[in-house]
Amino acid sequence: MVGQLRSTVIDCPDPRALAAFYAELLGLQVAEEDSDGDEWVVLGGPVGRHPRLAFQQAPDLRPPAWPDPERPQQFHLDVTVSDIEVAEKAALALGARRLPGEGEGFRVYADPAGHPFCLCWD
Repeated sequence: MVGQLRSTVIDCPDPRALAAFYAELLGLQVAEEDSDGDEWVVLGGPVGRHPRLAFQQAPDLRPPAWPDPERPQQFHLDVTVSDIEVAEKAALALGARRLPGEGEGFRVYADPAGHPFCLCWD
């Protein structure tokens, strides 16, 4: 092993707003001690001990366009849920939008900045 995953970093125009979306979606807290104003915001616990998401300001971000290969998704998060209907309603209320595409056990959405993510169930 070379190292341990520290954070998954997501570029976005407004890190505070997108962090607030994912804080509600995933039940994670803002780690203010690891954040830097409105340009770098971290969710999660101490480094190496909890899942962490970081949001980095990218004012000129060209968001992905699902499923357009000219503007690929670049990455996505899979979020496990127990009741897809309840979870979908909550995600949409937070500002997510449904995207084309779903399969057995998952549906595709975009976060408020346009990044795709999936709600998954068994």
